[in-house]
Amino acid sequence: MATVLMKIKDIEDEMARTQKNKATAHHLGLLKAKLAKLRREILAPSSSKGAGGAGEGFDVTKSGDSRVGLVGFPSVGKSTLLNKLTGTFSEVASYEFTTLTCVPGVIRYRGAKVQLLDLPGIIEGAKDGKGRGRQVISTARTCNCILIVLDAIKPITHKRLIEKELEGFGIRLNSEPPNMTFRRKDKGGINFTSTVSNTHLDLETVKAICGEYKIHNADISLRFDATADDLIDVIEGNRIYMPCIYVINKIDQVTMEELEILDKLPHYCPVSAHLEWNLDGLLEKIWEYLDLIRVYTKPRGMSPDYEDPVILSAKKCTVDDFCQRIHKDMVKQFKFALVWGSSAKHKPQRVGREHQLEDEDVVQIIKKLKNAQLMTKNV
Repeated sequence: MATVLMKIKDIEDEMARTQKNKATAHHLGLLKAKLAKLRREILAPSSSKGAGGAGEGFDVTKSGDSRVGLVGFPSVGKSTLLNKLTGTFSEVASYEFTTLTCVPGVIRYRGAKVQLLDLPGIIEGAKDGKGRGRQVISTARTCNCILIVLDAIKPITHKRLIEKELEGFGIRLNSEPPNMTFRRKDKGGINFTSTVSNTHLDLETVKAICGEYKIHNADISLRFDATADDLIDVIEGNRIYMPCIYVINKIDQVTMEELEILDKLPHYCPVSAHLEWNLDGLLEKIWEYLDLIRVYTKPRGMSPDYEDPVILSAKKCTVDDFCQRIHKDMVKQFKFALVWGSSAKHKPQRVGREHQLEDEDVVQIIKKLKNAQLMTKNV
């Protein structure tokens, strides 16, 4: 472990010394690829006894419709926020590292059950295995959204440090997967094409990065101005792209002028967990970033059930997804569905499994008649 950490430090020092220009792009790309491989090695769960998995106190069963993780440095108010939002008790004290394990709670909002995890405060160097950084960030990777809780007194400093730690563990915040195609092949060398002009990558840099991964034959096609980091992310194939909200806590300790500036920043949500300021605004933002929709069921001959909606991701919201969410056997029995709501052209509309649902649609599933029922009808 110590040897790997030393190698990481040597590479980071060399990257810091190297000027960034076209002449050094090839060398920097190679260093970044080596760094990514070393980070994967240090952060991969060890096969030795007691070192694998999430670690004691971190193996929390995923429940509810979605999972949100609270990440931040010690004593920024994560436990207080969990207590106020969910009513779950997480020990709060004025000293650092009060929370030592992962504490789960549940938010009930707009009919959805959102699991909220209070993770122990991470420290600088978590991505290199310091403290319980590996367990904290590996649990954060299982979330659908991250809340980075920051102290209003020093938000920018902490923000950059936490982003660096999460990035080192392969978590990409508020970004989409790189728009490029990477395909290995048996022969033919490295074929590099692009539909746009490239300012960061050239064939020599691409070959150097691929060579570090012992890839000598591949087709790489870019559809945007990609960087060496984008190519490495695609080759590694284990990056997590997730939405993130920067929760600025303790806003009761800053001036109105400072608060107005913070409120204009993208992905930010100012709150005071202790005084319960703007917690409704935070819940609204969490719902927006989770990108969920509510679909109501309507049994035949009965009114829609508006109390217990089926919660779906807006990216996977077909009638088929709806059926799978209720019960996997429903797909086998599916005949057609009747839909009321904004996705329907008329009320109701008869649709198939591929129909895209929208928020607050009402769905009635019509099942196929069983063989016994058909035989009875024929008699």
